[in-house]
Amino acid sequence: MTSTVKTVDGIKIFSGNSNKPLAQKIARSLGGELAICEAGQFSDGESFVKIGEIVRGIDCFVIQSTSNPVNDNLMELLITIDALRRASAGRITAVIPYYGYARQDRKARARDPISARLVADLFQAAGADRVLTMDLHSSQIQGFFSMPVDHMLGNPMLVDYYTNKIKEIEGDFVVVAPDIGSVKRSRSFAEEIDIPLAIIDKRRPEANVSEVMSVIGDVKGKNVIMVDDMIDTAGTICNAAQAMHEKGAKRIFACCTHPVLSGPAIERIQKSAIEELVVLDTIQLSSDKKIDKIKQLSVCDIFANAIKAIHNNESVSKLFDKLM
Repeated sequence: MTSTVKTVDGIKIFSGNSNKPLAQKIARSLGGELAICEAGQFSDGESFVKIGEIVRGIDCFVIQSTSNPVNDNLMELLITIDALRRASAGRITAVIPYYGYARQDRKARARDPISARLVADLFQAAGADRVLTMDLHSSQIQGFFSMPVDHMLGNPMLVDYYTNKIKEIEGDFVVVAPDIGSVKRSRSFAEEIDIPLAIIDKRRPEANVSEVMSVIGDVKGKNVIMVDDMIDTAGTICNAAQAMHEKGAKRIFACCTHPVLSGPAIERIQKSAIEELVVLDTIQLSSDKKIDKIKQLSVCDIFANAIKAIHNNESVSKLFDKLM
């Protein structure tokens, strides 16, 4: 990328290729533009990065979601951090709106890797001083890093959206956790809006395959809001929506922070009982995923405020204390 750069109060914002629209929004929210940086691949598939300006002693932030293609985007981020470190950048913060490999955070079976820990080690080896991310699949992943980690929350944005939306829709609402793992997030969401909580108890026979077992709570005749941290193949959320429909739910809405939306996700969502799916822009949606049912909200201001706080050595926790 080549552009005229406006410095943001001693901060330089760099972006990889995974989610450049979000990076541009963050930079503009801070009152500047992205720093000059070119990232790509050689003909043999190796990644390369060219930093186009002086960074000596500068507070640098590299924005890159490690979404699909995960390994290419991860390597691009690591190489950018290494390039900045070798150019004597003052402090390097890896801004990772969506942290790939987060679901591989424990040994589920014998001889399984803990890939989330390995990736955390790679960031330290590359030369990062700090990590800024949002809605890790498991908050304990913060402990995998031996550097400061600022863990932002997407729930407040979704709460604000639905607080306004339920005023426009007739009938009672209930928040539904689509699985046991999302209960804590859903409970916080329900408490903020002050509506009841229901839980779906399901069995997962194998990876990316879910089977709804039972619904704990009353959803008959009510409008449903399903809350999760990410939607990958959409099997869980669509099966949950079908269960809500069969239990007599009136209207069905869903939301999540990270729209991974891989494989058959879009087709499933299109055919599902979900009326609207609200997602955040931690992952850039390709044109084939921008369907009428999906509404995307931007997290640019959240990250811009966090970057400003980090640069000024101010508290970041005040930005997300609301739902801690």
